[in-house]
Amino acid sequence: MIACRLPPCAPRSQGRSFSSSVHCFVPNHSQAQQSRSSSNVDGYNHHLGQRAREKLADREFFLSLLSSASTKREAKSYLSRFRSEPVKTQPKRENEKEKEPDLAAIVTAKSGVNLGAFYGASRTVYESPVFRQESTPQPAEDPNHKLHLALVKITTPQHLDDDTIQGIGRTLSQLTRLGMSSCVVIDPGPIDDVKLWRATAVEQADRLSAAIDINRGPKSLRLDSVITVTESDPNLPKALKVLPRKALLTPLHHGRTVVVVPVGYTEDSPKAVPLSANDVVLALTKEFAGLGITPDPDEDPTVAAQRIDGLQNEVSVDRLILLDPLGGIPAFSGPQKSHVFINMEQEYEDIEDELLRNIPTTAASSEIVSDDLTTLSSIANSNPISKFVNQDVVPLPTNQHPRPLIQGGRSPLEGHLANLRLSQQTLALLPPSSSGIITTPTDVANSARAPRTPSHVSAVGTRRQRNPLIHNLLTDKPSHSSSLPLSRLGVNNGQASMPVTHSTFVKRGMPLTMLPDPRVKAWTAGNGGEHRLRLDDPRIDLGRLVYLIEDSFNRKLDVQHYMDRINDRIAGLIIAGEYEGGAILTWETPPGVVDDGSEANLSRMVPYLDKFAVLKRSQGAGGVADIVFNAMVRSCFPNGVCWRSRRNNPVNKWYFERARGTWKLPNTNWTMFWTTPGVPENTQTFQDYEGVCRSIQPSWADNKQVVD
Repeated sequence: MIACRLPPCAPRSQGRSFSSSVHCFVPNHSQAQQSRSSSNVDGYNHHLGQRAREKLADREFFLSLLSSASTKREAKSYLSRFRSEPVKTQPKRENEKEKEPDLAAIVTAKSGVNLGAFYGASRTVYESPVFRQESTPQPAEDPNHKLHLALVKITTPQHLDDDTIQGIGRTLSQLTRLGMSSCVVIDPGPIDDVKLWRATAVEQADRLSAAIDINRGPKSLRLDSVITVTESDPNLPKALKVLPRKALLTPLHHGRTVVVVPVGYTEDSPKAVPLSANDVVLALTKEFAGLGITPDPDEDPTVAAQRIDGLQNEVSVDRLILLDPLGGIPAFSGPQKSHVFINMEQEYEDIEDELLRNIPTTAASSEIVSDDLTTLSSIANSNPISKFVNQDVVPLPTNQHPRPLIQGGRSPLEGHLANLRLSQQTLALLPPSSSGIITTPTDVANSARAPRTPSHVSAVGTRRQRNPLIHNLLTDKPSHSSSLPLSRLGVNNGQASMPVTHSTFVKRGMPLTMLPDPRVKAWTAGNGGEHRLRLDDPRIDLGRLVYLIEDSFNRKLDVQHYMDRINDRIAGLIIAGEYEGGAILTWETPPGVVDDGSEANLSRMVPYLDKFAVLKRSQGAGGVADIVFNAMVRSCFPNGVCWRSRRNNPVNKWYFERARGTWKLPNTNWTMFWTTPGVPENTQTFQDYEGVCRSIQPSWADNKQVVD
């Protein structure tokens, strides 16, 4: 037989098969070949399985992004803040239009996966109104390539199930892939037994780390020895320092999520000390913000300033994220159950006072809170509006054990108060561009969880729940506008027809000035018999007010004509920040009515929004428009106000969403808006509103009144 003479490794002849003979005479070689083939098949199948898992992970990642789709303008802002490399741009030709960034390209650049046309947004998303009539300027690039960081605190993770922890880990991994690293502080809550407290903190840190590590992308790292405690005086609060700084920054620069256990070690003798998670968050904030060092008195001030500036340019703490089962800060007035947006400069003290007033009543009426939790600490009672006292509200009594329903023995409002104070103190240490979000772990986990059936993704009329953290990263805004009525969110007659996320978005914000202050004296048509406000009032910076109007409308104002028209008609002014936004509101007389002070004529005076303006550089950021609008409809004119806008004004979509009713004035270029209830049913009011909106003469220097 010819086949017998062939060596085991001899090649086959052309067109002939010797497999039968080889199988008969070299069984060892055949078994080895089969073994290798089986191993290769197993390896190939494993490779296919790994690729399938990676594709599934990518799909979930991009579906989560799709549900948080932002406008093109917001995409520009995201790129300017999180771009990892400078992009070389070609000079623009004279007649070449500026191209808007493709969100698919943004995500591709960040994740390395090409989406094609998958990541798109609806027409209404791309047509989100802008308070200007020219293109958005290209944001400046960050030449220093800072580490963008989110400080995260998770409260009582031991009370969360595994699915929730997995969802949080998945979301934190997605934030890293989008360019924002995370430093997470575990807060096990008050536990009497120190050993049990520390064991719980370490166990939950490992649990979260494992949930992060199973996702695609950089892994996590648990740290429990980065906080140093100084106990110089037992009567003084403990001073916390972060040492060494490199131990924190090195893994963060590599994209790893750092999980910190709130344990400190004393300087003199290495002894472990349990710490408040809020204190640890503040210590980390100071360190990352470059405020954790004390300059040497003998050091050259210039050198010290350069060293501090270098530390501040190394890290940018963009977000404070508080994951607490309690959710957002509750609102006790208005239709919202919780505050959607808090402007700390304007609202902090009022909200803190409101929480302090309601804590005793709420705790006393709660069946799960013991009587010894109904009294605030002496510090809180003696200083109810201090911004920097009583970080750890109401110590847990020694005989009280942690309970999941009240978050480790806290009453719910005490927990909200602690979250509010921590947010205020943290943002006070950070630049105004930083922001915070307070939401529930369940909302984050549910929005990160894959749909149970394919129909949840493809069915008509359904949409994945928006992930509050990813949406906040992409837009630096709350899940919905704080000035948006509940009717626009699917809530009718107090009954929610669709789930509404109860998260609170917080910023240091800006002060709000209302002249006169409606909290002192309500704005009325008669003004109590006193003279009305005038634009030449010394409390008003007329030059900055005129610049605000001209910058927002992109038109020159005829100042004298405007002052002659509205002086002695002004109901009040609203100014946000340093004239970054504002509104001028007037009392207008309908046709045929004389402003003679009589009760009959005063009752027909129309509350009118004459000017609503936001600086170009503040449009679409910081919630300036929402701050001004909320002040107008909640504090200044709670019973309603009307205004008009050109039909082709790009802001009209924003107005339509917030107005109670609209009417396109026939034979004009104007659309009338109002927030007053019952206008269509009241013929006299409707006619008065229409008459005012038709009769007001513009005061622009270009005299293009025909266009208006």
